[in-house]
Amino acid sequence: MSTHGYTRRDFLKVMGLGAVRLGGLTMSGCTDTFGKSGSETTDTRPPNFVVILTDDQGYADVGCFGAKGFETPNLDRMAAEGVRFTDFYAAAASCTPWRAALLTGCYPQRVSLPHVLGPGAKIGINSEEQIIPEVLKPLGYATACYGKWHLGHHSKFLPTHHGFDDYFGLPYSNDMWPRHPERPEAYPDLPLVEGERVIEYNPDQTKLTTWYTERAVSFIKKNKDRPFLLYLPHSMPHVPLHVSDKFKGKSKQGLFGDVIMEIDWSVGQILSTLKRFGIDRQTLVIFCSDNGPWLSYGDHAGSAKPLREGKGTTFDGGQREPTIMRWPGKIPAGTVCNEMASTMDILPTLAKLAGAELPSRRVDGKDIWPLMSAQRGAKSSHEAFFYYRGWALEAVRSGKWKLHLPHSYRSLGGRQGGTGGQPVKYEQAKIGLALFNLQQDVGEQHDVSAQHPEVVKRLLSLAEKMREDLGDSAKKMTGKNRRPPGRLQD
Repeated sequence: MSTHGYTRRDFLKVMGLGAVRLGGLTMSGCTDTFGKSGSETTDTRPPNFVVILTDDQGYADVGCFGAKGFETPNLDRMAAEGVRFTDFYAAAASCTPWRAALLTGCYPQRVSLPHVLGPGAKIGINSEEQIIPEVLKPLGYATACYGKWHLGHHSKFLPTHHGFDDYFGLPYSNDMWPRHPERPEAYPDLPLVEGERVIEYNPDQTKLTTWYTERAVSFIKKNKDRPFLLYLPHSMPHVPLHVSDKFKGKSKQGLFGDVIMEIDWSVGQILSTLKRFGIDRQTLVIFCSDNGPWLSYGDHAGSAKPLREGKGTTFDGGQREPTIMRWPGKIPAGTVCNEMASTMDILPTLAKLAGAELPSRRVDGKDIWPLMSAQRGAKSSHEAFFYYRGWALEAVRSGKWKLHLPHSYRSLGGRQGGTGGQPVKYEQAKIGLALFNLQQDVGEQHDVSAQHPEVVKRLLSLAEKMREDLGDSAKKMTGKNRRPPGRLQD
């Protein structure tokens, strides 16, 4: 088996595991390098969950996904000891809607948060939505969020009003401040929030990754004897890039590589803390990025190769994310899963593993534990995945097929991005109705719609059903099943 240039033997050699037995269990969609998982733990308490999120980290910005110029030994170790998803999708190609999808288990359009919120926004996550910490709290979970929130910055929208016991971080993106490279006059001072109180404006961003990590380690230590949910949404590598002195100049890919290496260090701190307190085998750790790289920033952005385009587009470079999950004794080590899954699947999966009830409101995600645990014959539970940009439905994937509906998109058109934190301008490009076989053409380069009219017809039918459900601004359809966002005046 080979995945993006890595054979199983090469992958294990890189990870220092060359002596481990390689006669693994081959499954449809998932390949388990070491066979079945270890024996069940006798601990009857619900498992711990750590969800680590990065911002604008591209598909190829992790060593085991093909990174060049910097090393990610801790993330690579996570993959060697767990499962690496090759076809894991963000439900949007930008910040706010991705987070809405993760925490609610829904398409962002269902909860009416399809656009990025800024400092002037008067909406946020609706209090009627039951998000992950609120699902887990009835089982006695301690909960914390350290990092970028971006689901509303007013008090009623902050994490402590939505099931998190503790919060520290930025309420929205770190470029929304008076030092923005293109529109400094558009943003007020950037608040650093603890709980619900602003403790500093325009903080030293070189310390953010360290601060978040220190809070996370302290939270694990404090709650090691009870089940916990730790949500760690890093502000980096979203521009402006900042890194601490301990990693400055360490990579061969400039500041961007330095930032990724510091995030990898943070992952290592989490893993070593779990090990130190003897709760490693009680803890599921999930790592993912929120969307693809911001390509217009050039040397301050990452890479989505071999995928097409990046952040802000519905090509896979914008929404297919490097994703790794690790749970010693439960997730077979060295597993690679090629089945389609999504960030919306995290909520129902964690609920199932914890024994919690799902929200009373409809969720779009599915329990993906069979994929994570490499169960024989496990397949994606999604008949289709729908790519929205804002309120517009732009593409649909079913199995190996992806159909783009006619739409415009931003692109560099083959040009290089900017340098030193200054972006270049995008061009507007267009794509017509186009069908791609992602198994043979992961870069979405060769339209095969003429050869497969029956596939086009089937995917168009799926798209029409989705329009009836959640709408499509390109067709002036609002859909029947949207729920309102939270509003400041409510």
